Amino acid sequence: MRETRLAGPKVVALGGGHGLAASLSALRRISGRLTAVVTVADDGGSSGRLRHELGVLPPGDLRMALAALCGDDEWGRTWARVLQHRFSSAGELHNHSTGNLLIVALWELLGGHVEGLDWVARLLGAQGRVLPMSTTSLDIRALVARADRADGAAREVETVVGQHAVASATGRIVAVELVPPDPPACPDALDAVAEADWVVLGPGSWFSSVIPHLLLPELRRALVDAPAQRMVTLNLSPEGTETEGFTPEMHLEVLAAYAPDLRLDAVVADRSSVPDEDLLRRVAGDLGAEVTVTDIAMADGTPRHDPELLARAYADTFARGRIGPWR
Repeated sequence: MRETRLAGPKVVALGGGHGLAASLSALRRISGRLTAVVTVADDGGSSGRLRHELGVLPPGDLRMALAALCGDDEWGRTWARVLQHRFSSAGELHNHSTGNLLIVALWELLGGHVEGLDWVARLLGAQGRVLPMSTTSLDIRALVARADRADGAAREVETVVGQHAVASATGRIVAVELVPPDPPACPDALDAVAEADWVVLGPGSWFSSVIPHLLLPELRRALVDAPAQRMVTLNLSPEGTETEGFTPEMHLEVLAAYAPDLRLDAVVADRSSVPDEDLLRRVAGDLGAEVTVTDIAMADGTPRHDPELLARAYADTFARGRIGPWR
């Protein structure tokens, strides 16, 4: 394994799932001091089964973050594949991933979530650290307005519980909250935010992966009080049904609604995903942020961020920031 030379800004990236993996794949190219703070509300698939059977944190989003931090050399590519490998069988192992089982095994052996994740990161040669946002398993509860009438008007408001249910809800999400409502934040995550030069929110499923960080009172306060600069990376397209019909600026308005005292410094968006650049700049400017609109999507037309292009956009934004030289 190669030692990663510490260089560049201290960056904390918050989110979960494929969106966080996209930002980490880019950030590890430009920062040797990178920490991922990951949602722990997954209740589906392998993660949900392990969570309910063993009473552990759902490991899936943590696993994806660790895989995204693997290097591009043979060691990193191999361990990323191992971590993401899923078993296929007619038995109990079906659809479990190797990485989920490895993480849970280390949690049981070492007795600590952070210690177990740090050991997995060492094994992989991960170019950064992965932390849960809380050491308590959480659920997401949402109020969803169903548009069942022919004219599209909402007919009733329904409560849905669980990350999977929120992410796949059909209708307009009116509000989200955590269950329990005031869980403890991971102390190491709070320390990372307090020491960061930059904090990056998004991309990802807005209500089920990004907003939950702002629903955790200790973490929201840390994000507001930190001397770091704050960046939002916008999605390339709606994430499932939970943000169907959202414009780029609506994502920022939702952030502001859940954390009205959170100042933003930068917003990064893909050129092809911004129908009204002037409007986005106006809304972002009201939150204190400058906007970078550039090409950060894969050239094949799929709604995926290109890690090299996104890394370049991040590097350019960091270079224009007010913090430096890096601490």
